[in-house]
Amino acid sequence: MIPPSPSRLERTGRFTARHARPVVALWVLGIVLALGTALGGFGNASLFTKLTNGDPNVPGESRAGRDLLATQATSSTQLFLILSGVKPDAAPVAAQVADARRTVSSLPGVLRVVSPYDVPGGPSSRLGRALVSADGTAVLVRVDLRPGLSVKQQRATVALARPALEATARNLPGARAQVGGTTLLISEITSQVESDLRTGEGVALPISLAVMVVVFGGFLAAGMPLAGAIASIAGALLSLYGFASVIELDSTVVNVVTVLGLGLCIDYGLLVVSRFREELRLVAKPHRAEVEAAVGRTVAVAGRTVLFSGLIVAISLCGLLFFQASILRAIGAAGVSVVVVALLVALTFVPALMALAGVRLVRPGSPSRIPLLRRALARFGDVPPPVGVFSRLAQRVQRRPWWVTLGVLTLLAAAALPALSMHLRSSGSDLLPRGAAQRTFFEELDARFPAVSAPDITIVARAPLTLVSQYARSVALVPGVSTVDPPRQQGDLVTLGVRVRGGDPGGQVASSVVHALRAARPSFPTWVTGQAAGTIDYTAGILRRAPFAVGTVVLATFVLLFLMTGSVLVPIKALLMNIVSLGACLGVLVLVFQRGHLEGLLGFTSTGGIESTIPPLTLAFGFGLAMDYEVFLLSRIKEQRDLGASNDRSVVEGLQRSGRIITSAALLVVIVFSGFAAGKLLVVKETGVALVVAVVIDATLVRMLLVPATMTLLGDWNWWAPAPLRRLHQRFALNHHLAATNPP
Repeated sequence: MIPPSPSRLERTGRFTARHARPVVALWVLGIVLALGTALGGFGNASLFTKLTNGDPNVPGESRAGRDLLATQATSSTQLFLILSGVKPDAAPVAAQVADARRTVSSLPGVLRVVSPYDVPGGPSSRLGRALVSADGTAVLVRVDLRPGLSVKQQRATVALARPALEATARNLPGARAQVGGTTLLISEITSQVESDLRTGEGVALPISLAVMVVVFGGFLAAGMPLAGAIASIAGALLSLYGFASVIELDSTVVNVVTVLGLGLCIDYGLLVVSRFREELRLVAKPHRAEVEAAVGRTVAVAGRTVLFSGLIVAISLCGLLFFQASILRAIGAAGVSVVVVALLVALTFVPALMALAGVRLVRPGSPSRIPLLRRALARFGDVPPPVGVFSRLAQRVQRRPWWVTLGVLTLLAAAALPALSMHLRSSGSDLLPRGAAQRTFFEELDARFPAVSAPDITIVARAPLTLVSQYARSVALVPGVSTVDPPRQQGDLVTLGVRVRGGDPGGQVASSVVHALRAARPSFPTWVTGQAAGTIDYTAGILRRAPFAVGTVVLATFVLLFLMTGSVLVPIKALLMNIVSLGACLGVLVLVFQRGHLEGLLGFTSTGGIESTIPPLTLAFGFGLAMDYEVFLLSRIKEQRDLGASNDRSVVEGLQRSGRIITSAALLVVIVFSGFAAGKLLVVKETGVALVVAVVIDATLVRMLLVPATMTLLGDWNWWAPAPLRRLHQRFALNHHLAATNPP
């Protein structure tokens, strides 16, 4: 897709300005309807009640094994009660458990209730001891739900069973009842997602407004990108609501997609509003007609830059659609829809708001009367002087381009080295912060009832029980294996539970055991499943599809950057620089979250790895945001080049004219992402930190130092292209002449 010509965009801008009130009214109505629908304000189910949580699995051995087991399952899911602080052989304890058993068993969704008092021989029998803690101070009750229940029915049954189970501790002095299970774990993670979303927005939006007041010198202009950001949030939530209605949507998708929409809308709103203020300042006494013309020129120039940027971000997200993991495809599809919302906001909603505000956007507002703010505006305001910090920085870089290039590349390469030791994992209750109810429950379940807790690795075999028992002895000898559970017959299958040293089902020990088991197969068919096995299959699936995703994104990005610059070398250089900077971002991620640096500062506990969805998301989002700033900078450099300036002069002027916008946009995006990094859910925190690092690296080391240094080294070769491609560029290129008549 080639962005429309400036004349067509200018007509769009003029039309929007001419009909500003209806356009704004339609957007406000759309925002209200979108938020009402997504948040359940119209009596419908909320988006957050539709979310699920699970491993980002792909077709492979682990999923095949789990699917086979599902065909033999006698229940859909399980709910547990840990009744601690009691004596298991005490009559009052048995009576309380019996009362709860009768109540819960009568619920329509419950298949059976198992307690140590229901097995032959009671708590002292072999089966009964599995439901009594080793220290003799707690008992376990298991509730099996009926197979075939929908997610909604499971949640309804759990909601009815939970109070009855918790009531067992009421008449037992010193007793404590903890209820947990997969359904409750998903509900708590979903609730944490919703809480983190509110926290992120609560931190990001007010601070972003304060920064934009400094940038623009008034609340009116500062509020416009924020109004666009609110529209983006509404559009993102509505988009996710639609996806959640037709596919299973992981709960973490909400934060990831929302933060992208926030960042893009603030970026684009800042660019468009800044350009409009520059256009108005060229008019001595702007009236309605001049305001309309200024909106048209703004959409023609800044709007075209936004379109190029949005297309590149959308293309980078489309790369996620190549992967088999449903969570990545959902994020890719939802992310593209949010990019469309961000583009519509930047090209219609924000211009309509600008048209309504008109000349008030360039009049000094009350904040500029504050001395401190006035000094900040003089230093960081949105209208760059001909010579300033960024032009002087570019000139210093141009004096020693080789030293700057080598120094920055060395620094980025050193930061990227830890990424080579990255270990991927898919956590369950570990996603929640320490002290969370369900994380605490599963930790106690594993520690106090190891015979009942799920094994770290499960081997599914199609063979006689005696043959699997013989195989179990060789499994016990595999390095890293702690114990092997007795084989269990499940229909025509036999399962073998394997527990590894350290008890971490997603750790590196578990991964090495999975590899060893798959490398030494028995004579009968087996499927090795579990958390580590699923991550290994997921990683293999990512690596299989990565060449197609990367190739498509690189080719499409190259074409768009060529159409914008007319150069073959500049797009190649931009792609190579992105590879290095994103590698550095992943390296920092490993240092922080896998190796545990800054645990206390960021408020998390390292799981010894990186959540498996984070690297592809970081690469897709980081690539899109980096190209966002690349487009901002290159469009200004190309303007000066089209005016006839030399290569070095174009770089100096382009950096001076775009430096403040890039810096301000990056600062605002860092604020947005930092709000989500402050969340408590581990995967959300990792996403926020990864994108903060990606933006900081790109907006400082890459845009401010590496780009001017490499463009200085290449000289006029920056603008080289073969003759056929030059003719193609002349026909379809981004026209900078309109921008040149109204330089920023």
